Amino acid sequence: MTLEISLDERRRSRESTRVAPAHARSWLLLSALHDDAFDAAQLSRADQVVLDCEDAVDDSLKGVARGKVLDWFAAGGRAWVRINERSSVAWADDVRALRDAAGHDTTGLAGVMLAKTESADQVVDTVQRLGGTVPVIALVESALGIEDAVSIARAPGVFRLAFGSGDYRRDTGASNEPLAMAYPRSRLVAASRIGGLTGPIDGPTVGTTHPVLRVQSGEAVDLGMTGKICLDLEQPAVINECFSPSPADVAWAIDFLADFEASGGVIRDGSDKPRLARARLITERAALFRVNPT
Repeated sequence: MTLEISLDERRRSRESTRVAPAHARSWLLLSALHDDAFDAAQLSRADQVVLDCEDAVDDSLKGVARGKVLDWFAAGGRAWVRINERSSVAWADDVRALRDAAGHDTTGLAGVMLAKTESADQVVDTVQRLGGTVPVIALVESALGIEDAVSIARAPGVFRLAFGSGDYRRDTGASNEPLAMAYPRSRLVAASRIGGLTGPIDGPTVGTTHPVLRVQSGEAVDLGMTGKICLDLEQPAVINECFSPSPADVAWAIDFLADFEASGGVIRDGSDKPRLARARLITERAALFRVNPT
């Protein structure tokens, strides 16, 4: 006899194995109008899911999108929500609706991603209007936001920084090339370090070509980013692999730490300290992402 597993049981099982937001690699962005895909997104391999009430929703449908999100939360769903920019009328409606939802013990609101963040005050306003306990990811999407990234990263209540690469290119006229994207990405990495945050979340790769996704993910990793926004159910697996230490790296880290301890844990030359730090970071991330050595 086949026993059917309920949706609630599948949700609980997935949540028990999900990577925590502080370390999440893949952030699946989904239009808040597509409620028929919410469950599949939550059960997917994405570390975290973000329901988009901003760019993916026409102004005339913002209320409909919020209603779909809140109805799904009430039915047991759980996700982040990308809300509209602080200067918009929709922002006030977003935080009002989510604040009311966040007041319930069964809320599915994991946190919010604040679109087009350009100042620390915008983050603080959002945190306060949501009651002070809902984590806020600052999505930086403009030249002004990039230049103010350090103060944004230091804002009370900010959880992580994310890069809105598409809007940044529209704002600055920059191309989607590694050299053009190196400065804003590096700026967010440095700001996150100064603010004591986990490394920032990179913008999405448009399209389903996995080689391109791997290349762009590798570029982000090289610069110190630790996650990436994704746009479909096929991308999370690739992103998770790219933003995790390789089995070979894990094997090296374990061997180095074992050798270091066997030598008495004494620094032997100038290369030991940086290699020790790298080995410890790799083993920590391997434990988080369940990566075994080769």
